[in-house]
Amino acid sequence: MRSERNILRHEIIGLQCEVVNAKNKSLVGIRGRIVDETMKTLVIDENKRKRIAKQGTRFQIALGGKRLIINGDLLVARPEDRIKKKLKKW
Repeated sequence: MRSERNILRHEIIGLQCEVVNAKNKSLVGIRGRIVDETMKTLVIDENKRKRIAKQGTRFQIALGGKRLIINGDLLVARPEDRIKKKLKKW
């Protein structure tokens, strides 16, 4: 089961997301459902699909009524490899 403690080791496709901080300031405020994930990007379906770099970006993800701020640098990996990664407490 996904929780705030183990979200980095689970699938995030399908969750609601908002960009709260990014190197490219024009991306801040984009919100929608995560529809795809690659090693270095997330695809968010706003009204059209936007591809956003994970590195240097902070995402606010809705999970079970809570809002979590996740540093995109911690997400940089193929989704299937993130499960194997040993992560320090974030």
